[in-house]
Amino acid sequence: MSSKLTENELWEAFKQGDEKAYSFIYKQHVSAMYRYGMSLSSLSEYFVFDCIHDVFTDIWAKRNYIITPNNVRSYLLRALKNRMQNQILRKESKYLAMNEGDFDELWDEAITEETIHLNNLEPISKEELVNKLISQLPPRQQEALRLRFVEDLEYNEVADMMSINRQSAQNLVVRAVEKLRKAIPSFSL
Repeated sequence: MSSKLTENELWEAFKQGDEKAYSFIYKQHVSAMYRYGMSLSSLSEYFVFDCIHDVFTDIWAKRNYIITPNNVRSYLLRALKNRMQNQILRKESKYLAMNEGDFDELWDEAITEETIHLNNLEPISKEELVNKLISQLPPRQQEALRLRFVEDLEYNEVADMMSINRQSAQNLVVRAVEKLRKAIPSFSL
């Protein structure tokens, strides 16, 4: 498949039944989908890959009816998130979502650079420290950070993925970065 085609041209070719375009889209986005899926779920890699493959099976089956998205990656990540949530909801009838504020008290007792050094007796790298601190953020802030900085989506795309408005997406990212900066004064993105 020619790498000179734009994403929209590839998508249109896939919609016309071009299997090479379909395969190229898969290869181009499967790693990002896997990364994002694993960040959303503590379930197995098999669950995430099953959901990814379900998404691609669905879009192939519905290729004659689906729209051409503005951003293919954003579209596929959203489809994956929806698929995973639907699968989890089917398995867990008592699925409870936590509010953003439910984690704020926990953050006050978050580990800091000093407590990590005291507890481990081994120096910890800045990357390990940041990863530990990020894992303590509320899930919505973690998701917003990943979408913005790992997947390199714009704020309006982050908002679309998370079903919130642009300002809320930006607020989630800003609050997360502020918490990280407070825990590590020399932290910067």
